[in-house]
Amino acid sequence: MTHAAVIGGGSWGTALAKVLADKGEPVRLWARDHAHVAQMRETHENGRYLPGIRLPDNLVATHDLGHAIHGASLVLIVVPSHTLRENVRAMRELGLPAGVPIVSATKGIENESLQLMSEVLEAELPTSFHGQLAYLSGPSFAKEVARGQPAAIVLASHHEKLAEELMGRFSSERMRAYANTDVVGIEVGGALKNVIAIAAGICDGMQLGNNARAALITRGLAEIARVAAVKGGNALTLAGLAGLGDLVLTCTGEASRNRTVGFELGKGRALADVLAGMTQVAEGVRTAKSARDLSLKLGVDMPITHEVYAVLYEDKPVARVVSDLMTRALSREW
Repeated sequence: MTHAAVIGGGSWGTALAKVLADKGEPVRLWARDHAHVAQMRETHENGRYLPGIRLPDNLVATHDLGHAIHGASLVLIVVPSHTLRENVRAMRELGLPAGVPIVSATKGIENESLQLMSEVLEAELPTSFHGQLAYLSGPSFAKEVARGQPAAIVLASHHEKLAEELMGRFSSERMRAYANTDVVGIEVGGALKNVIAIAAGICDGMQLGNNARAALITRGLAEIARVAAVKGGNALTLAGLAGLGDLVLTCTGEASRNRTVGFELGKGRALADVLAGMTQVAEGVRTAKSARDLSLKLGVDMPITHEVYAVLYEDKPVARVVSDLMTRALSREW
């Protein structure tokens, strides 16, 4: 039986690898760090990111990227957004398999190019591979998925048949997958929700109340939808799992790394101190810069995003952020 290759041994990559393995698929899970791989092989758990959750015997960790992808019937990429390009180049040089689905579960906007992850993949892979590409998103904390708690995701591809095929491959009694063809909407929603989650965390850290948080999430969704529409996506996609669903989860869930960053900033801690205490990447920190730059490039009004950028990169006091957002010029809602 051919295997699924999961590229990225963090919490989300491991959780998705376990979803596939629990369905009976042999899985090779690639991680960069040799010691991390050795620990997973010896203990059958990802002690660094998902301690206490046993991994199936048909899920095998490896630090050999070529071994992970050779002969794979599915390649699932789950790496930090700022490493996606280098990892795709490495896989391409090692012989990325042709004719099999290549699914990205990475969310973000590249700082230098301002490209979505889908645009990075299309730029780095030959045109002959583009028909294999799909994107996984939706409200899904890794630990809950790994524990087998119910969750729903969405799989998007420009090719509807591929999205539907993958929908079946990832679905189980505990994981419900939906298909979509709006790649831009899925990608924009998955990336920008992390920025809004930092703002929501600041709101909670400052104890501004439920009314303020609800307003912030809603207006954040409006910013996300505007970007998606300008880039050719369908704003209705943002009412779905990769938009509203992921946004609400990331803005309110205590396991959200991005909300945690904002929460600590709202309490008055310095960003460097917050990040120093984290073991995993909070994608919203990098994405805030690229989202702000993209909004200027596209001419899209994104006041919340701009304020998050100002807090992270210009040391703007959070109290001033609240004042500036609340006293902006009045306007129609839509």
